[in-house]
Amino acid sequence: MADVLGHDTFRYAAVDAAGACHGVLPLVRVRSRLFGDFLLSMPFMSYGGPLGSPRAREVLAGEGIDLAGRLGVDLLELRVRRRLGGGLVASDRKLTVLKSLPPSAEELWENGIRAKVRSQIRRPMKEGMRGRFSGELVEAFYSVFARTMRDLGTPVLPRGFFAAVAARFPDQVIFGVVECEGTVVAAGCGFHWNGEVEITWAGALREFSRAAPNMLLYWAFMEEAVRRGATTFNFGRCTPDSGTHRFKRQWDGEDHPLPWAQWSPRGLGATPSPDSAKFRLATTVWSRLPLPVTNLVGPYLARSLP
Repeated sequence: MADVLGHDTFRYAAVDAAGACHGVLPLVRVRSRLFGDFLLSMPFMSYGGPLGSPRAREVLAGEGIDLAGRLGVDLLELRVRRRLGGGLVASDRKLTVLKSLPPSAEELWENGIRAKVRSQIRRPMKEGMRGRFSGELVEAFYSVFARTMRDLGTPVLPRGFFAAVAARFPDQVIFGVVECEGTVVAAGCGFHWNGEVEITWAGALREFSRAAPNMLLYWAFMEEAVRRGATTFNFGRCTPDSGTHRFKRQWDGEDHPLPWAQWSPRGLGATPSPDSAKFRLATTVWSRLPLPVTNLVGPYLARSLP
């Protein structure tokens, strides 16, 4: 957040009189003249907020509100998975879909995936597509992800962000691709932590959409999750009832609200979103720009869209 994206970071710990740590809270300030001024844990991610004992979380949330007031930000947002009180309002604009995983990929295929979805996964397999995982796939992932974001009309995070994540969290980060005759046609990046694998960023090339490589990508990530011993597959955050939400629900997971905790002196209810009506024209124009242009300019904009 600091070294690659250039944001101010604030790190809090809740300690008792003996000096023992009971909780932590990382905060990142994301501000620009174009989009606004925000204090978040964690920007660009689905989760964050204070971690620790209930009392520690309460104290740390209060410190977040105090810091937000002193800085004069437009919005404080703590991206928690459990509700927080203490003067913070819970947002209902995002949720995630979670799927329980059995001990083996064979059991998942036979009993955890409906027949219609299995047939969609077989389609790219019949086209000769295969999944592959490696810590050396940052470039391959980014080439597909950047094109996907351009096609969606959204600026892409810089390549250096993903390279830094790969370097600093080699045991947690997962890069996977789907290849067709040596060409990467779909790619994803996610994390394995505490028995859960989340696919956080994903994309697929539009010219191969007929063969549904994105279906094979998600199945490959589930297989990889089982291989790593994970018990839960997290499809990542999405907007309720959106197309992305419907795609994730077909895998028979369960919806889990994300009650992100917010405080705003101006009554602001959300960070800026490329999906909003305000940015609709810009999104349309962006999706039609040449890829070299969006890859050059996009990272400077994306770092301000938390």
